[in-house]
Amino acid sequence: MRLLLVEDDALLGDGIRAGLKQAGFAVDWVQDGRAAQLALETGDYALLVLDLGLPRLSGMALLKWLRGKGSVLPVLILTARDTVADRVAGLDAGADDYLIKPFDLDELVARLRALLRRSGGQAAPILQHGDIELDPAAHQVRKSGQVIELSAREFSLLHELLLNAGRVRSREQLEQHLYGWGEEVESNSVEVHIHHLRKKLGADLIRTLRGVGYIIDKT
Repeated sequence: MRLLLVEDDALLGDGIRAGLKQAGFAVDWVQDGRAAQLALETGDYALLVLDLGLPRLSGMALLKWLRGKGSVLPVLILTARDTVADRVAGLDAGADDYLIKPFDLDELVARLRALLRRSGGQAAPILQHGDIELDPAAHQVRKSGQVIELSAREFSLLHELLLNAGRVRSREQLEQHLYGWGEEVESNSVEVHIHHLRKKLGADLIRTLRGVGYIIDKT
């Protein structure tokens, strides 16, 4: 999953980015509100992790702008502002979750997974499609109970398609989901990952709609 991290503290931001990438996220990181605004206007993100005390444009102003344009992008506020009034203001402005610094990285990752589930209309923590199970917390895929070894990008691609079961995802959308800024994208990378997933999980799992994209049908 590709997310945008908005954090002006260089040391903290670098640590969060590294931890989230290790957890399987593709992370774009900006350090001020205006840069975040530009990224949100031009990028396709599954999540936004937002500090409030930002230069150039505050996190609260950015959140109100985002909701004002009708975006339903899941937003987790990550801030040192710890009063009840601050939390109420953030949630009422349109945030989906609120986590106070200092925080545990495992908790942040768990909260982000929960936001992804809700945004995809999933209640259960494990995604199931026929005899295939994907466990985001364990970063594990099973077919008929047997663990199937996937690369990080194969796992992320399968996760995206399962979360959007019944909806077509274009190659461009999948590329944006898989790769953050500065990561080289080969012209046929999505096709290669799809080919490997079909070999490992079944040729009929992912359908190609020529000229449109890829889809996993709802069961």
